[in-house]
Amino acid sequence: MKNFFTTLVLLIGLVAVGTAQTAKTPTADDSNCYTKWAQKFQDRGAEDVADGTYADVIISIRSGSDAECYNGKCDVKEGKIAAMYIKMEDGNYELIKRKARYENVPLLITNGMSSPLLTMESDLINVLFVKKIKPKKAGFVKAAEPTDD
Repeated sequence: MKNFFTTLVLLIGLVAVGTAQTAKTPTADDSNCYTKWAQKFQDRGAEDVADGTYADVIISIRSGSDAECYNGKCDVKEGKIAAMYIKMEDGNYELIKRKARYENVPLLITNGMSSPLLTMESDLINVLFVKKIKPKKAGFVKAAEPTDD
């Protein structure tokens, strides 16, 4: 009978620990580089992106919940991404040659971010125009406390 109660208490303890670990809510530390940038774009908004070549973008490559962000450049034509390049350690740029899962799907730019490119490997690639993020809004100035003058 002692063994039964000991086993029962141990089992309840293990279930409680397992439940506490799976109920953990994600924090900012748990998020990846893409979600952090996406939140900043959502909070502040971004200016329109004109046609041209931009050497100050971030290329985000996501696979599942993992993301890697790289410095890069891209060409924009008619409001769409025409080509993407990742910056190499030697300062040169390498063209991203991933095959899209769906042909002829334009990568439109909305609010400073491109729509995702879904690759044959199920990766998602976005271009983030970080220099187009609107500046942080100024905060309110608090009024002075009353005095006995």
